[in-house]
Amino acid sequence: MSFVDWREMSSGNCPVGRGLDLLGKPWALLVVRDLMLGIRRFEDLHAKLGASRPVLAARLRELEAAGVVLRVPYQDAGQRSRHEYRLTDRGRDLYPVVMAVREWGERHLLDGEGAPIISVHRGCGARVETSLGCSAGHTGLGIKDTEAIAGPGARRRTA
Repeated sequence: MSFVDWREMSSGNCPVGRGLDLLGKPWALLVVRDLMLGIRRFEDLHAKLGASRPVLAARLRELEAAGVVLRVPYQDAGQRSRHEYRLTDRGRDLYPVVMAVREWGERHLLDGEGAPIISVHRGCGARVETSLGCSAGHTGLGIKDTEAIAGPGARRRTA
């Protein structure tokens, strides 16, 4: 592998930066987390999260525009038509991200009471954990096991 001086490379095409442009906004990833937990209606999300109504509405619009959530109409008997929000395939692809953030928080930020939510495998009941692996099948990889190389979208910085 050849050495890349990352200081000379542009970050304009960075998927981490682009992901944080969407998911790094206040409440965005928490909305995704709650949708993953099955909370789908605006009023329920508002009550659970405590975000202001305008901010929650803005995050839902942004997530919908990015293809992460789908707005689906529903109508309770005798009520006006409303919308609920469901994760798309793109949104469900964020599951390992949410799980990794949760695991990190459990390891480094929790008080002494323990985790408020534990995900278990429906098939056997064992706790679900995130793990990095390579396409050749090696698992349990960490930062010392990997290196960054320039990909096809890498660009040099311009002045």
